[in-house]
Amino acid sequence: MHISVIGTGYVGLVTGVCFAEFGLNVTCVDKDRKKITQLRRGVVPFYEPGVEELLQRNLKAGRIHFTTNIGDAVDSSLVIFIAVGTPPRGDGSADMKYVEEVAIEIARHIKSYKVIVTKSTVPVGTGERLRKIISAHLKENVDFDIVSNPEFLREGAGIEDFMRPNRVVIGASSAQAIAIMKDLYRPLYLIETPFVITDIKTAELIKYASNAFLATKISFINEIANLCEDVGADVKTVAKAMGLDQRIGPKFLHPGPGYGGSCFPKDTRALLQIARENEVNLGIVEAVVKANEHQRQRCVRKIREAMGRLRGKTICILGLSFKPNTNDMREAPSVYIINELLKSGAKIRAYDPAAMGEARRIFSRRITLCKDAYDAAKGADALVIVTEWNQFRNLDLRKIKRNLKGNFFFDLRNIYEPDKMVEMGFVYSCVGRKPTR
Repeated sequence: MHISVIGTGYVGLVTGVCFAEFGLNVTCVDKDRKKITQLRRGVVPFYEPGVEELLQRNLKAGRIHFTTNIGDAVDSSLVIFIAVGTPPRGDGSADMKYVEEVAIEIARHIKSYKVIVTKSTVPVGTGERLRKIISAHLKENVDFDIVSNPEFLREGAGIEDFMRPNRVVIGASSAQAIAIMKDLYRPLYLIETPFVITDIKTAELIKYASNAFLATKISFINEIANLCEDVGADVKTVAKAMGLDQRIGPKFLHPGPGYGGSCFPKDTRALLQIARENEVNLGIVEAVVKANEHQRQRCVRKIREAMGRLRGKTICILGLSFKPNTNDMREAPSVYIINELLKSGAKIRAYDPAAMGEARRIFSRRITLCKDAYDAAKGADALVIVTEWNQFRNLDLRKIKRNLKGNFFFDLRNIYEPDKMVEMGFVYSCVGRKPTR
């Protein structure tokens, strides 16, 4: 079967290379000629473990192709995935202009039956809107079906999530389209992946509801961590005991500086906007968004209160991406924290294993980017761990202490044991925990 994926960002490229690995013939489309040239050479324009290896293997096998010509891709494909961006507008709603532009382009090139699938995260009702847009721009009377097939890819684990997903959601009103989609995902039946077959609107809402719930768990444990700090309890033990309850589960119960990335902030705000448009109150989701904003502010306040006047002081920041195993800094807590520290007159030395290029683009020369964690710590008055990369979990703390000018250590991911850090002579601060001595 031939399929095409329009959009070669994170979701589009991971989708394309994984379907190619399934043995399908895949054409990926993007209007960015430079990116297409890179991909044809087997170079991935973002950091994601395993993607470049899969890309190069399937390029060699001739199963994946890249083009800027959407007409050729539509003409050769039975199934067309729309995987372009839906960035947030000022009111929090998803900007649908790229999706709608692609829909119009698809309509202009359809000559036979197609299954048109939204992979992009889109508001409820998008399927109906796309049907109207495509119908209005068809050059001839051709049958097509619309399907919602939301993605649930975690950055840093995208290949695993596609190849071994918790579930596959297919929203469609056509038995033919459902059968074709099931055929695409046939390899997943061998590992007994659950399939949720539903209508388009329900499928569209599943993605928003899932991300909002995960964001809720993060904001909830952050608020519990804040309470733990004030009453003298240990949030790590609280979270462990909560997670042992199978109704709750341990995942996403890790306190820190708040959630970030391309999904949770955007999707929670978009869900609130969808609710407002339908005159529904989502009080819990609204509280989650506010709690996340408050958590970032609290982390900055923790640094200011411990160190006093920041003007002229140097702070080492370890971890810039919003989570490990990605270079994505969209809505990353590090960006907010660094900007606030800069406003206070602090100087920043920073290091991240993958996001240095992104950091250079965002901050230009306003911060000093360093070659590793120890270089970043040189001459700094304080060190702040913002992202829990594995290499930050086993730092040579004696070397860190020698390199630092001061002794403040802000562990915003609770990596180290408070008592040990105090014993080593650090003025140690984490989230929801305190030294016992």
